[in-house]
Amino acid sequence: MNNHSGIILYDYFACAGGAERLTLILANALAHAELCVGYQEKSAIFQKELAGLTLHSISTQTHIPAWRVIKLMRAFKTKTRFISDYPWALYSGTAAPLAVAHRKNGPNFLYCHTIPRFAYDLKDYYMDLIPAWQRPALNALVSYVRPRYEAALAMMDGIVSNSKNTQSRLKKYIGADSTIVHPPCETETFKFMGQNGYYLSTARLEAFKRVDIIVDAFKEMPEKKLVVTSGGSEYDGLKKKAGGAKNIIFTGWTDEEKLREWMGKAIATIYIPMDEDFGMSPVESMAAGKPVIGSREGGLLETVKNGETGILTKANPTKEDVIEAVGAMTPGRAMDMRQACQQRAKKFRVNLFVEKMRGMLRLHR
Repeated sequence: MNNHSGIILYDYFACAGGAERLTLILANALAHAELCVGYQEKSAIFQKELAGLTLHSISTQTHIPAWRVIKLMRAFKTKTRFISDYPWALYSGTAAPLAVAHRKNGPNFLYCHTIPRFAYDLKDYYMDLIPAWQRPALNALVSYVRPRYEAALAMMDGIVSNSKNTQSRLKKYIGADSTIVHPPCETETFKFMGQNGYYLSTARLEAFKRVDIIVDAFKEMPEKKLVVTSGGSEYDGLKKKAGGAKNIIFTGWTDEEKLREWMGKAIATIYIPMDEDFGMSPVESMAAGKPVIGSREGGLLETVKNGETGILTKANPTKEDVIEAVGAMTPGRAMDMRQACQQRAKKFRVNLFVEKMRGMLRLHR
């Protein structure tokens, strides 16, 4: 360990998502910072960005969701005593904050992408999704997670939220105050590449992302093309739902270069998750000069300007709302929004994010 370095702790690297990008941006921007993760799936994360970093893995891996949460929480609580020697520590995720127990002299900071929503605001939603016989297990998981997560947050010297939406959840459910620093978008890597006649969905294929509504909408618009460029637990189910529709294409997870190409050549992107914490995909879309069809809820209220950089439907949209918005977002209207989209995305540049985070670290040291 470099005696002048801090350490950043994150649950695990398993997909190339916004939280993973943010973690790597911070580790590279904060001189000599090291990383600690529960585990890393090497095929799924950015090897180039990790190349010059010191990575500690506590090798705690399982693909059973509920058991993964418990196993990771236990591991970060028991296998991270080594972090006590670092000058500062920054945590994010559900399990990683529990390592704060080994750093009683601080300073300790939390960057909160989201609270564990299955244990708080989305508990009833998940209860309704699962069979009755599984509900006692979910209740037990919630009872395990809540006190440990809340105790860890109480030990932090500072908490940063990624959005007003997350800030309000922290206050409402946990009583914790926080400062907002929006996540960074590597705006220069997203380029406008024209329009190839399709609309794009990049949301992870999980129930709360509501990609099923988008698929249902395009099944009724055979003249319009949808590309779904992501994966997740609902991948097979959504392909089945599409029923072989020729205007709906599923690519599965793609590498970063291909994703930027898909985005750069789309007419617009469609992103309607359930009360999203922040949502990096809309910012990336705007950076590529592509407007966003989204829902009027969650983090999209902080990123997309309705009528200027996209169209926001009502909260909890139906397929009819998506059909109406896609019909209104013609290629010509999307092109007219290009400049406003790119200007809007600049408010989330990496250098602004790094400057704010460095300021926070200096303030508490």
